Amino acid sequence: MLIAVPAAIDPAAFVGLDSTALVVDLDGETMGTTWSVRLVPPPRCGLIAIRAAIVARLDGIVAEMSHWEASSHLSRFNRAARGTWTVLPPDFAHVVAAALRIAEITDGAFDPAIGRLVDIWGFGPAPVPGAPNEAAIDAAMRVSGWQRLRFDPAARRLCQPGGLALDLSGIAKGFAVDTVANMLAEHGVRHMLVEIGGELVGRGVRPDGEPWWVDLEIPPGVKVEPLRVALHGLAVATSGNYRRGDHNLDPRTGRPANRGVKSVSVLHPSAMIADAWATALTVGGPATLAVAEVHGIAARILTDDGEGLTPALTAMLEG
Repeated sequence: MLIAVPAAIDPAAFVGLDSTALVVDLDGETMGTTWSVRLVPPPRCGLIAIRAAIVARLDGIVAEMSHWEASSHLSRFNRAARGTWTVLPPDFAHVVAAALRIAEITDGAFDPAIGRLVDIWGFGPAPVPGAPNEAAIDAAMRVSGWQRLRFDPAARRLCQPGGLALDLSGIAKGFAVDTVANMLAEHGVRHMLVEIGGELVGRGVRPDGEPWWVDLEIPPGVKVEPLRVALHGLAVATSGNYRRGDHNLDPRTGRPANRGVKSVSVLHPSAMIADAWATALTVGGPATLAVAEVHGIAARILTDDGEGLTPALTAMLEG
């Protein structure tokens, strides 16, 4: 088994560590999937209040960025008239800024502006009878694409160019993981493992001094060595086509990405960044690993032919 560990261990994580402390599990549903938190509660911690705070924070993210909620800020932007400038809430603006940066870096392999394509392929809130025809794909492509967006980060304003629909499903879940972890830290929680729909971030350590260990799933039929990751100040996001079929669309073609990629896992301090890069690498295939390498992204890509690792991930493997 391969073991991946972070480059540095935070000595502060071990200060006052109580080996007899209990680990508490909380869970629920959000974003069409489930969330779970394992935490070591600090003294006089109100777990009921903490769970309520998690639910409220996640509900707030859904209310801003959900492609499925007609009343969300995102859906209202998608319906806005051409030339309309929309002032985004701070979290929404933060995610849009990150999404546009990664879209530019990956030459559109990750693109937050493909909501029309997502809808016509039946990956959105409304069911469709079958695959779209060429005319429907061409029409959706004409109104899609991150390059059509004008974003004013200082004023948190985003301009609707006409007919464009945002879909942040490739980055918002990771953002939610980071946000819950940050909120727990504000409540005095130092040691935690936060998970939403398979995206995880670990902070601190377990009461026994061990990191939060996570074994990455291997798709059926792929014969590679298992990989175990120490989530200590580290997040992991995985994207793939082996569970739900070709649900990752290539924004550059308007069609499902099919490059022999079974799954991609990305390690990064931010679950949001890991989430978006996992999507980009799934869409772009092994060729995109060179781009990830330039930007120091730790990634593992599993294909029909085996695996590829970026140097940043290789450096994390224990010899």
